[in-house]
Amino acid sequence: MQSLHLSGIELLAWRRKQLDHGGRQVDLDWLLDFGGGLRWTSLQKLILNPNRLVQLDQSLEELSQLWHQHLTDHTPLQYLVGRCPWRDFDLEACPDVFIPRQETELLVEFALERLESLQSSGRWADLGTGSGALAVALARALPAWDGHAVDCSSKALALAARNLKRLAPHSNCRLHLGSWWEPLKTWWGSFRLVLVNPPYIPQMIVEQLPPVVREHEPYLALCGGTDGLQACRDVIQQSINALEVGGWLMLEHHHDQSDSVLNLMEKQGLKELSFERDLHGIKRFAIGKR
Repeated sequence: MQSLHLSGIELLAWRRKQLDHGGRQVDLDWLLDFGGGLRWTSLQKLILNPNRLVQLDQSLEELSQLWHQHLTDHTPLQYLVGRCPWRDFDLEACPDVFIPRQETELLVEFALERLESLQSSGRWADLGTGSGALAVALARALPAWDGHAVDCSSKALALAARNLKRLAPHSNCRLHLGSWWEPLKTWWGSFRLVLVNPPYIPQMIVEQLPPVVREHEPYLALCGGTDGLQACRDVIQQSINALEVGGWLMLEHHHDQSDSVLNLMEKQGLKELSFERDLHGIKRFAIGKR
């Protein structure tokens, strides 16, 4: 990719002009960072000293077109740029697959905290892997483990495969097309760690989401049925058979579903039930152990 040079004064004038058309400054700066290659810290230095020269990966005309499309039809910037920064790596992103959220990064941290040893071997699964975000994180953190990533979308699995190949090339992770536990029956009873970020938004709420989400991200990855809990029920129902004794199941859920999800876990016989909060202090993750 050819680098383009321009003055800081020119860039800042362009930035002000784009914001006059609408949109959020934080989103435009994100586009400059991940679309133009101008890191946020460099932009802040430029604001203090606009006489500096700037190097961009795309022209201002190209960035203007992306910003205009984002404002016009609400296309997520991650789809326009084809990238989604997550944890300590950059995932490839595309409109066929849900965009991983920052809060889901915490699910990995809570999982690793509960494992007795990161060095010993074991078997993990990421159900509903989507872009492969959780699978990549687990493969990098647990290189000696056997991993399994499942999704009912062949397009999602193709994207997850590309992300795993690029970001965790030496991992022992298999990909499976199918619904939740079904493709993993061969290994039932042997999973020590299972992470799930299922569709959990109630149907009526999906229809009220902002256009940037509702009109572009896959409906299948958003809607959890009438009450938002259908996918959670499906996962929890077979967890007692699929987990090994002492194995952990950890699910992300909607902001008001903590008690309901933990009750479902309790009814299926899972123990040591607990919850963890997201970045806003909301109960967001349900945790249980066989």
